[in-house]
Amino acid sequence: MKAEHSSLALEQRFFEKLGSIITGNCQDGLTNGLAVAFSGGLDSTVLLDLAVRYCRHFGYPLFAFHIHHGLSPNADAWLQHCQLICDGYGVRLLAEKITVLTTSGEGVEASARTGRYRALGQLAQHLQIGLILTAHHQDDQAETLLLQLLRGSGVAGMSGMDECHRAQSLFGTDKLLLARPLLTEKRAALDVYASARSLSHIEDESNTDPRYLRNAIRHQVMPVLENLSAGYSERLARSAIHFQSAQEVLIEVAAQDLAACAIEGGLSLPAMQALSEARRDNLFRYWFAQAGIRMPTTSRLKEMQSQLFTGREDAKITVHHDNRAIHRYQGGVYLEHAHDRDAVQDLTLNIEWRGQAAMHFPEFGGTLYFEAGDEGIATAWLQQQTLSLHLRRGGERLKLAENRPTRDMKSHFQSLRIPFWQREKLPYLSVGKDLVFAAGVGMQSRFCTSEAGQCIRLSWAFDAALH
Repeated sequence: MKAEHSSLALEQRFFEKLGSIITGNCQDGLTNGLAVAFSGGLDSTVLLDLAVRYCRHFGYPLFAFHIHHGLSPNADAWLQHCQLICDGYGVRLLAEKITVLTTSGEGVEASARTGRYRALGQLAQHLQIGLILTAHHQDDQAETLLLQLLRGSGVAGMSGMDECHRAQSLFGTDKLLLARPLLTEKRAALDVYASARSLSHIEDESNTDPRYLRNAIRHQVMPVLENLSAGYSERLARSAIHFQSAQEVLIEVAAQDLAACAIEGGLSLPAMQALSEARRDNLFRYWFAQAGIRMPTTSRLKEMQSQLFTGREDAKITVHHDNRAIHRYQGGVYLEHAHDRDAVQDLTLNIEWRGQAAMHFPEFGGTLYFEAGDEGIATAWLQQQTLSLHLRRGGERLKLAENRPTRDMKSHFQSLRIPFWQREKLPYLSVGKDLVFAAGVGMQSRFCTSEAGQCIRLSWAFDAALH
């Protein structure tokens, strides 16, 4: 009787929590329903049962997503178990098999997590579902904080798991909300619920493997903490809320500093140097987070700043991190995708123009535009040529107008204040050995003419995703 009462109480709390999450974050409603991340373990089995009851009550379509990692010899049997459970509820199960890169530098657990969330995002996009529920609970939150503490994490890491959030870096989309309606519930409450409702679930043997740090914390550390300080997990969860509040303040300060330091395309070096060291660190982390860049370690961040801030004023400085390049140039710091110039250094694309308004060249990361006008290259002549697109070969010279001198590219770049890292990837358009157009600079004047409506002006734009 007591177990039944506890189960009803959990169900009521779940209804209230999920209702609050939906009301506060799903303004467009749940036309296409919601999904449960369903592994078949006890936690997700309880979540699925609660979600079934909730969706039946409110009339929402419900789906279950199962990610088959292939790491256990029992993985196929787990999938079959999940299918049987979902069939019993009348819930549609969608399963996705992923390959976990056991040789990746991030480790098996992290690799599995990355693949799992990306697969969940793809399944949700396939069904156009905007809400996924996971079964994380209060003990998981406590484990996470202990794990982050052992890793030496800062305020962001010690904030633990959010009740709900949109994580484009995890799912590959910003239209998907991840919610954890059981985050304030203890694992023991889920055990009682599963027993009271006679729920069948699987046991993942890897959850007891002490080689994984999280498991060692769960089975070797947390029981000791419970003996020393009963109810510690609730207090740790409360600490996570305090850290989350502190993190929100740090984000507000960083956003203000970002606005104060912003210059066209980057950040002002003098403005950043005027900040305290702590605020500068906070600003860099916020800037990286906004760009979807993996956070550097504290020591790596200090090293980056040392290179950017202490180099000679005229030095060309580039720091690489997470496939990005951070450049210092004329009092500014700029962030862009790293450019592998060697991959296209000797590449020449022969093209023929047939009147298109634009031609995209992914090899060079941009688009060549052809705009009709009264001045420029004669349209008829351009259509008859075999054009070559390539990077700088050396020795190129360009005359932008008949009344202006012919100048080398370095002089053009300097006068136009084109940053050094952009110069390396700006493509050139030639006919034979003759330079016709230099991206970012202009067209060779001797190929230009004036003829009403019969001329083409060339321009180049890099793909936005690369900048």
